[in-house]
Amino acid sequence: MINVNDFKNGLTIKYDGNIYTVIEFQHVKPGKGSAFVRCKLKNIKNGTTIETTFNAGVKVEAARVERREMQYLYNQDDTYYFMNMTTYDQIGVDKASIGDDIKYLKENITLYLTMYEGEVIGVVLPDKVEYLVTATEPAVKGNTTSSAMKDATLENGLVVKVPLFINEGETILVTTADGKYSSRA
Repeated sequence: MINVNDFKNGLTIKYDGNIYTVIEFQHVKPGKGSAFVRCKLKNIKNGTTIETTFNAGVKVEAARVERREMQYLYNQDDTYYFMNMTTYDQIGVDKASIGDDIKYLKENITLYLTMYEGEVIGVVLPDKVEYLVTATEPAVKGNTTSSAMKDATLENGLVVKVPLFINEGETILVTTADGKYSSRA
């Protein structure tokens, strides 16, 4: 158990039967009444954010979330397979546990699986991932405003906006936080 007065950003707790990460917290001591802690919590499983208030001194259960470095191998139907890099054990993970991060998966990419009590609850992707551009239209002469962009299809089927100078066959870096072009690789 952990006291709410000891909250820190990034702390994982179990609250209302779900696992949350503390995003923000604020200790409030009003002129009248007792002190309280106002905090913003992010659900680890589905990514929703809630705001809640705890009375000062209340204890909540700390959740021990484990991160394991894994390598993505392949998928078969709705199961995605990852390999532990030290023991070479393979784990099959359901598509629902990965969520929207599926669109950034690429064979042999190294990432972290987030686990709670032996169950996979999510993935932590690297900040940027390198992809091969498989299809894009050539730049049109005269279409050169300061921030002209065009669509490019990547090797995993993801479509991103890229600058006009990017051509088919080039490798680019894509930011996994927002799915945008970052730079050439």
